[in-house]
Amino acid sequence: MKVLLVNGSPHKNGCTNRALQEVAAALNKENIETKIFWIGNTPLGGCIACRQCAEKGKCVFDDAVNLLRTEAYTADGFVFGSPVHYAALSGNMTAFMDRLFYSEFLGNRNKAFYMKPAAAVVSARRAGTTAAFDQMNKYFTIQEMPIVSSRYWNMVHGARPEEVEQDAEGLFNMRVLGRNMAYLLRCLEAGRNAGVPLPTQETPVFTNFIR
Repeated sequence: MKVLLVNGSPHKNGCTNRALQEVAAALNKENIETKIFWIGNTPLGGCIACRQCAEKGKCVFDDAVNLLRTEAYTADGFVFGSPVHYAALSGNMTAFMDRLFYSEFLGNRNKAFYMKPAAAVVSARRAGTTAAFDQMNKYFTIQEMPIVSSRYWNMVHGARPEEVEQDAEGLFNMRVLGRNMAYLLRCLEAGRNAGVPLPTQETPVFTNFIR
């Protein structure tokens, strides 16, 4: 089994990466393969609602979004991490998540993410973590992804990776998150092996609230 950990920080080896490393190490101890995917620090444009992904099966802007999608099909679970900017995800990570999830839903009917466990990780110097954490989790719920929790909200604090090392509780929560992810992945695998089917799906219904 494999978990993709997505680093949405402009700093490849910054605080967010340190948190993801701790999650990955816990997963590796549970014999789960991991890979950290950095979205890079080249500015990413947001979704322009062109809906060409419905025809092409991928985003019309060929960048980190499509690179991640290619790997997503081979993954069994996901951890998305971002620094906190103004009590929200980083601008690049917000654009990345918007386009990744929207284009996958329209273009491939959510095959890369449906019923695959996901977790959010955020890092901040001081505050804004819970708002960013809530923002990230909304992407998972709309894609029918089981959300993996830790013992506390999945966040670390520090302005530099060296300061994150001092956040003993934050790193503890990252390790718990990794172990909980491994456990849920094994439960899902056991269910598949036992012949437990996925939920019955209905045709989506979309309602516009206008008269």
